[in-house]
Amino acid sequence: MSKGNDGLVELSADRCPIRFDLQANKRPFPWDMTVVIASLLKAARQLGDRAVVKVAVKSIGITILAFAAGGFVLYRVLIWIGTEFSLSGGGVAEAIAATILTLLAGWFLFRVVALAVLQFFADEIVAAVEARHYPEAARLAQKLPFKRDLANSLRGIGRAVVFNLLAVPIAIVLTFTAIGPAVVFLLVNAALLGRELTDMAWLRHCADEQARTPVAGLDRFALGGAIAILMLVPLAGLLAPILGAAAGTHVTHAAMARRASAEATHA
Repeated sequence: MSKGNDGLVELSADRCPIRFDLQANKRPFPWDMTVVIASLLKAARQLGDRAVVKVAVKSIGITILAFAAGGFVLYRVLIWIGTEFSLSGGGVAEAIAATILTLLAGWFLFRVVALAVLQFFADEIVAAVEARHYPEAARLAQKLPFKRDLANSLRGIGRAVVFNLLAVPIAIVLTFTAIGPAVVFLLVNAALLGRELTDMAWLRHCADEQARTPVAGLDRFALGGAIAILMLVPLAGLLAPILGAAAGTHVTHAAMARRASAEATHA
């Protein structure tokens, strides 16, 4: 780490060479919700950027197509079952059942599917945010090789599926509380989303994927919780992953700047 004449500090720990304005990223406490709020507001103001809109159209379109394809496959399966067991409803009953089941599946699986789709376009969003707000970081960022990007995406999808499945028994036990299952899935997905949304930016600046992220656990959880809640809102939920990826970039850069500040203080 070194400090230049312009007052910027270059952070080279964990193989992440990047320069930060320390004064713009200081905060008095280890965790401050205002950082997450400010990041969400900055991200919201950039949703109209052409690069972000392009990713939004692609990711939302693919997500909707994925559920539509799943619904069609389910419809054909119900038709086959009805034919095999003489329970055919003439196609109407099967279509209604498939629609209801697809909507229920969408409610439970939307976060997993949307995040899985976004993983493949996340780099474009992070690059757009960095180009506008962190030009020096954008210049030094490393585009992830396809194999590493794919591996990270598959690991993220795997974590989402496994942890949501593990949460199912707990949700069932808490069914009698009415809101228990919703709270369980919200907490699980807050943790998962917070990690994925901040790693999207962190990995572009860290050659060693085993390096410890500078983003505090509470920051990640707060960001993930906000996006998980937004995903429950009709229509707005479609944009939530995009907003989360952009906000996660801001949260990550603020955390990297604080790490640089701490190292400069102790240098």
